[in-house]
Amino acid sequence: MIPTIDEKIGIFVYSTKFSGCRGIIKKNIDDFIVKEILSNKIKYLLTNNDYGYSLYKLKKWNMDTIHALNHISKRYKIRLKAIGLKDARAITEQYVCTINKTKIKENIKEKHYNLNPVCLLSKPLTKKYMIGNRFKIKISNSNSKLAKFEEYDEILNFFGYQRFGSKRPITHLIGKAILQKKFMKAIKILLSSTSKYDTKQNIEIRKKLDDESNYIKYINKIPSKMDLEKIILREMILHKNPLRSLRSLPLFIRRFFIQSYQSFLFNKTLSMATKNNEVYKPLENDVCFDEEFKLCKFSSVSNNIRHKLAVPIIGFTYYKKTRFHQYINKILNDERISPKDFFINDMQESSNEGGFRHALINYDDDLYVNDNIIKFTLNRGCFATIVLREIIKPDDPIKSGF
Repeated sequence: MIPTIDEKIGIFVYSTKFSGCRGIIKKNIDDFIVKEILSNKIKYLLTNNDYGYSLYKLKKWNMDTIHALNHISKRYKIRLKAIGLKDARAITEQYVCTINKTKIKENIKEKHYNLNPVCLLSKPLTKKYMIGNRFKIKISNSNSKLAKFEEYDEILNFFGYQRFGSKRPITHLIGKAILQKKFMKAIKILLSSTSKYDTKQNIEIRKKLDDESNYIKYINKIPSKMDLEKIILREMILHKNPLRSLRSLPLFIRRFFIQSYQSFLFNKTLSMATKNNEVYKPLENDVCFDEEFKLCKFSSVSNNIRHKLAVPIIGFTYYKKTRFHQYINKILNDERISPKDFFINDMQESSNEGGFRHALINYDDDLYVNDNIIKFTLNRGCFATIVLREIIKPDDPIKSGF
């Protein structure tokens, strides 16, 4: 049985026939450890100057990346950019870089994070220097079947729960509303959509925020973690303009909403294609990634087994000439969305051209299982929760710690 929350984010298949070991992740903060891995090519950016783009290692716990960087910016006046976002309920290590050239600063120790200097770079750090992430995860209350998972090496590369908001999977719905130019609907979803996993207090507040006349009354009553909601409420109270209110959100958040909807469409495409067994091997002229992660066309003559099948991510430059178009065309018709909608005239900075993504997760040959501990390394952009979904096969992913 596929959990309801999986279907809401476009996932309605499993990759494996493994029955699942059940269990819970993130029972304790140190049950989930993730460390970012940079490419050796980073050495070409090193500089001996006194000023440069300062590279730091950020180790954190009980705090997500965005809130950690905001805290550093406010308290220490260091503006940093991350190349990947990491969850709050985990011990994580990642690399962050200053937005402008500066002198590198000393170690910073706070309650929920440490920031340690690494080096100075001649150029800002970008995602192309990130190889992936190494994970060490404890699965509590699992059964003896866990060890058998090592037999499986092909897992569908779905976008994971956190891309959609986990406990409240709505980010893709906001993205769709923006694409359809239903800006007030997008605001209503952000403010008022509830989830059975939310607290009683939050549910009550969200119900009140469904009525615009309550905005002034409740703006000072909403919890501090609802920071996006506060931004929207302030703008709506002042200007009563839904588009202006949405544009008051940080740019990366607005882009994230659009990317979330693209992720939903990708998950649905991959699910539909998998049911017809069309994602495990590339065929003649399929779009693929080569061993250097560059796009190419597959040729049976060259018989390059290292080429990996690519599936389109829909955007305004969507490439139709793949065997996935039959599924994508049906999905877009059902959704009443077209590729051109991803160019947003009213919010051009949030437009997205689309691209391609690996059909399968490429985790290295370092999968290790011992008792209830599992270790593995994933390439950039792959979700550990999707691997864990195959391992645990949870009845309720949220209650199982996802």
